Amino acid sequence: MQSTKIKKITASQIFDSRGTPTVSAMVTLESGITAWAAVPSGASTGKYEAVELRDHEKAYNGKSVYKAVNNVNTLINELLCGIDVKDQYKIDNKMIDADGTENKSKLGANATLAVSLACAKAAAKSFNMELYSYLGGINSNTLPIPMMNILNGGAHADNNIEIQEFMIFPLGAKSFCEAMQMGTEIYCELKNILHKEGFPTSIGDEGGFAPNLEKDELALELIVKSIERAGYRPGEDVFVCLDVAAGEWSDGKGSYKFPKKDKPVKVSELFSYYEELIKKYPIISIEDPFSDDDFDSFSKFTEKNGNRIQIVGDDLFVTNEKRLRKGISQKSGNAILIKPNQVGTLTETLCAIKTAQKNNYMTVISHRSGETEDTSIADIAVATNSGQIKTGAPARSERVCKYNRLLQIENQLSGHSTYGFMH
Repeated sequence: MQSTKIKKITASQIFDSRGTPTVSAMVTLESGITAWAAVPSGASTGKYEAVELRDHEKAYNGKSVYKAVNNVNTLINELLCGIDVKDQYKIDNKMIDADGTENKSKLGANATLAVSLACAKAAAKSFNMELYSYLGGINSNTLPIPMMNILNGGAHADNNIEIQEFMIFPLGAKSFCEAMQMGTEIYCELKNILHKEGFPTSIGDEGGFAPNLEKDELALELIVKSIERAGYRPGEDVFVCLDVAAGEWSDGKGSYKFPKKDKPVKVSELFSYYEELIKKYPIISIEDPFSDDDFDSFSKFTEKNGNRIQIVGDDLFVTNEKRLRKGISQKSGNAILIKPNQVGTLTETLCAIKTAQKNNYMTVISHRSGETEDTSIADIAVATNSGQIKTGAPARSERVCKYNRLLQIENQLSGHSTYGFMH
């Protein structure tokens, strides 16, 4: 077998889907095999996320990533050259140790993740294997249910809607291919309805439509109507998921305010608001109903509603095993959103997924609002039998490439795959 030792690691500055600089890394093995990975960037970010190292200088409005790129080209390259690329744990832990901080603030999570993912891809190539199969083995055969963000608000759209994401969830599909058919048909129906009712059909960062609406509930009414117009049954074939992103509503001191309406709201009022929405609409999942420090409200809400819906921690957990274990001990939520760039290495990402699944927490593999053409999260979703993926609307190529990769994987598994929840 040809040598699988790392010969060289290089990085460069590229751009995400918002035109913001980000990091891409290329790993070259002694055998000549190469593999690359690129890192996305979030707009609605939790304060406990690993640090996205940026230059904070005049160029690119302070968002250039030349420091992170230089860290890859010098420190990380010197650190990892000569290591067998198959030893993912050793690679990632060498970077973690070299960084030496809790939040990757020295090397940058954007630097470490780009290298971590590129190494995994190079290792898979060296075995002539697909990434999902290399990471998950012969048992990696579950295609995830797509959470399609078809209507945007909050920090993802310049409109008056407070809730950040309204998503459809084709639970009743029999395959990923059928789920894509259902999702794209509903998306098209929503566009037609918005157009007929005089709303603009411009889209937000994640491909969902971003109209100004009288109230957030109208978004839910339009989505239910779109599901029905497409010929599907709300609450049976297709459900609705919300990403509230309530961290954007919090003052950090336990109080909340709807920012676009500039209206204070009590925690008790949020409880009542969500419970009313659950009663009226086919909602199956709510992400970040409270802020990233509000474990107590998450726990109380889960105790009362966790048997009815999925309650997802994103900013609460930030793909961090320590924070997840705290949530598990307090029964805060019953699911975790998994974003590799929140933690900075593939090893730590897989560890968070494993811990969640062992403790009966559902896992949702997720993109970021500023995305790239990298499709690693699609392979990670299948490798870990996660059962759910969140990667935007069936629009914009940086979103659609993940869906197309999953369709490709389903074809490769040729009848030997399953669709949906596995744990």
